[in-house]
Amino acid sequence: MTLPISVVIPTFRRLATLPGVLEALARQTLSAERFEVVVVDDGSADGTAEFLSEFRPPYRFRALSQGNTGPAGARNRGVEAAQGDLVIFLGDDTIPEESFLAEHERAHGERRGRRISVLGYTTWPSDRRVTPFLDQINEHGLQFGYSLIEDRENVPFNFFYTSNISLPRATLLEAGLFDTTFPHAAWEDIELAYRLSRDGYTIVYVPSAVARHHHDITLASFRRRQRRAGEAAAIFFRKHPELGGFLGVEAARQAGGAPGPLTRLLARSTERLELPGGRRALERVLRADYLEGLRRALGDRM
Repeated sequence: MTLPISVVIPTFRRLATLPGVLEALARQTLSAERFEVVVVDDGSADGTAEFLSEFRPPYRFRALSQGNTGPAGARNRGVEAAQGDLVIFLGDDTIPEESFLAEHERAHGERRGRRISVLGYTTWPSDRRVTPFLDQINEHGLQFGYSLIEDRENVPFNFFYTSNISLPRATLLEAGLFDTTFPHAAWEDIELAYRLSRDGYTIVYVPSAVARHHHDITLASFRRRQRRAGEAAAIFFRKHPELGGFLGVEAARQAGGAPGPLTRLLARSTERLELPGGRRALERVLRADYLEGLRRALGDRM
């Protein structure tokens, strides 16, 4: 039996936030008869499996488990098991608002016949103070880049964010799903989107499909993420060398030393307050971390 929608959620050691995501899906304005939820536990060892085995929501629900493969493999397992015509990817720490599913479904229905993915808006919890650091990484292209979107009906492939995006299941299967050689949550989603873009697919941005990101991020943790993203970019480059400029390969070759102490200090200030030059310093520090990871991963190929 097919359904209109399958929500696919890969999860790994997020028992603190996953229940809130699943409970929010029980409060959707869309009828529970129109969707299922498929959670893939990617080798968690924090009680996730036990929680999922006892969870009894009002919607169709399946929990799958596997050894840890990374987010690409977990999403692939969920897509393969899904019965919905439309797959909506949601993060295990991104809590959807009540109209979330209905907005995704409406957006596809209004554009029937177009080859699209629908990107929703992932933002911070309404009760969280959004510091300059959090605003910068969410709106200006470091984690997400929503304020950079110029044409909501024709969004570039690099805005394919799997915390909140939907597309036909058949499209995913035809494209060959996510590439599992990417070990972390970095570039594996954009690489799939690049392949889709070459087949004529584009992304439509629908900011009314809102999910809120309940994740504690610090500058220190995000700097580690940037270095991992650089390492994953080397994998991307080897698969698609024509994207060397986009990925910053030449910039990695030419990069100088690390930003100085004043730049790092200004970058750290964005976790608390808005200072002149703080955001520019943050961009410099995080860009340097990314290029360091890329340069290290490319190694002798540099």
